[in-house]
Amino acid sequence: MTLLADIERLVTCESPSTDLAAVARSADVTAEVGSALLGAPPDRIVLDGRTHLRWRLGSGPRKVLLLGHHDTVWPIGTLARIPFEVRDGVLRGPGCFDMKTGVAMIFHAVAALGSPDGVTVLVTGDEEIGSPSSRGLIETEAREHSAVLVTEGSADGGALKTERKGTSMYEVALHGRAAHAGLEPERGVSATVEAAHQVLAVSALTDLAAGTTVTPTVLTSGTTTNTVPAQARFSVDVRVRNLAEQVRVDRAMHALRPVLDGARVEVTGGPNRAPMELSASAGLFELACGLAGFELAQAAVGGASDGNFTAGVGVPTLDGLGAVGGGAHAESEHVLVSELAPRTTLLAALVKELT
Repeated sequence: MTLLADIERLVTCESPSTDLAAVARSADVTAEVGSALLGAPPDRIVLDGRTHLRWRLGSGPRKVLLLGHHDTVWPIGTLARIPFEVRDGVLRGPGCFDMKTGVAMIFHAVAALGSPDGVTVLVTGDEEIGSPSSRGLIETEAREHSAVLVTEGSADGGALKTERKGTSMYEVALHGRAAHAGLEPERGVSATVEAAHQVLAVSALTDLAAGTTVTPTVLTSGTTTNTVPAQARFSVDVRVRNLAEQVRVDRAMHALRPVLDGARVEVTGGPNRAPMELSASAGLFELACGLAGFELAQAAVGGASDGNFTAGVGVPTLDGLGAVGGGAHAESEHVLVSELAPRTTLLAALVKELT
């Protein structure tokens, strides 16, 4: 099966997002696989040292953007521990589910249509770190199209992703005043104590009923055990289901004020990805159900993807059209081989209908 061979080529070229040389090597392999199937080389777009690939097929108006990424979370050397393999109908290997199988599926689905006009394929190289260099490219491309199809892995049981939470990321820095913890602690202003107050304030912004989570994560403070800490810092991960909640939390984060006299609070960061709300995907999901020939489910998920960007600029977007499997970012990552053909056929049918 040619699709399996192409997935193997992509998976066995390791591409952690933070290793620019590895991402460039992966771009070379991805370009070779895609060019062989699409009949043309891609535009190679290097932004901040990261390599992105774009194929613009046909000369007519842009209609459908097929979106994926070739970077992964796995460090170089993971293949030695988790090799590519297909056993008992299950495909494994680092990045197979998230999302190199989906990239291969794009190439095979488009190739099955011959020479579709108005189709753009965009495969980026920094999605796993928040798409810092490719976001503008993704949003610009999306605005030229009437629909975006994202081949990230499916939700549980093969469900398509019709809602994705938006994400915001913050750093909260606490500035106090150092003093000897034994001799004159009263002269100090503890950044650790201020951090404790602020962590509780930030956590209180969570609204589970609205689907909003505000989670303090990494926390650092102090220098030595006998010094009142002058500096502390913690990170905050925010997930929201709608734009109103993202705005509410952002305002509250930037309105944080110190509790201790003499302390100072500095907040940086903000929204990274807008939520992909159901209204952005409803029409495309209905179309997919009519074309599939098998039952499709839909799911709202907490994780974000580049589909958040395209939905955020107002372009209808359907996500989760890639591999059926699971274990993204985990050693259990896998793909169900039996689902590859029907899902690739569905992707091709969607592209055909939309063009």
